[in-house]
Amino acid sequence: MTRKTDCMVAGIACVDVILQPIPLDRPLGNERDYHLSPIQAVTGGCVPNCSIAMSRLGLNVGALTMLGDDLWGQLIRNRLSEEQVDCTCVIDQNDIATSVTAVLIDEHGEHAFAYDPDAYRKIDHHLFFDHMDSFSESQFVLIGYYPLLPNLQSQLPEVLCEIRKRGCRTALDAADGGGKLQPLDRMLPHLDMYIPSQREAESQTGETDPQRMIRVFREYATNAILGIKMGANGVLLSPSREEFLEIKPVTLPGPLVDTTGAGDSFYAGFITGLIRGLGTEQAGRLGAAAGACCVTGLGASEGVRNFEDTWKLI
Repeated sequence: MTRKTDCMVAGIACVDVILQPIPLDRPLGNERDYHLSPIQAVTGGCVPNCSIAMSRLGLNVGALTMLGDDLWGQLIRNRLSEEQVDCTCVIDQNDIATSVTAVLIDEHGEHAFAYDPDAYRKIDHHLFFDHMDSFSESQFVLIGYYPLLPNLQSQLPEVLCEIRKRGCRTALDAADGGGKLQPLDRMLPHLDMYIPSQREAESQTGETDPQRMIRVFREYATNAILGIKMGANGVLLSPSREEFLEIKPVTLPGPLVDTTGAGDSFYAGFITGLIRGLGTEQAGRLGAAAGACCVTGLGASEGVRNFEDTWKLI
């Protein structure tokens, strides 16, 4: 069956207001004034970060999210449209404000977030069930970031189950420290892919070793592709029980500027590779290359490249 969309990206969309350089190794209250580089507002959150990266890598991508009917919301919608992302399922609401995140970046490119979650706290299972036909037309869906979607969490297993009935493969992205194993344990049986960061997985499993983390997830997601994103140490993937693939980091194609969105870019590259027919290891290397490109630009999308330029880094 030929499907219209390669991947739907659903969940959080926000505007990132970038503030740099901000020292993150000491309390901000120690200083009253900070001399910053020009302040920039760019798109952020799982939906823009991943959908823009996938589109640049050559996929047909759709977005499902909720925005305020305001200038920030228009900025996000315009940017997605410019990047050839289908915005049919992007919903504007006049009674909410588009979510905004302050991204604090230090001189080493590391970051911290302070955010207003208004719009995406309104996302619930009704948004997904109202657009279930879109999943019937898509090969894959990536939903993120589930710990920040409190009105969706309890119904997310049901949502994932229904999406899979439509023949659409499911992937989930975490954030906000990852939370605990509950309620994730109810979601994992309905996933085809779950690859959190090492910090998120440690919070969820109580383990410190990546293989042990994956073994905990494997008890619930018996047939999924599982993994752990380990930052500068690469990614550990597990296509099946007791099978582990080490994906080495890719040499950056330029100076490190900002690590925001690197994990999202890995996910985007990895899913792109699978949809293009690559094996798990090669798709993982494409994901690593996409993440390496991401950190050479300011914000989550500036450094992301097209498929040909990204593939050259592998």
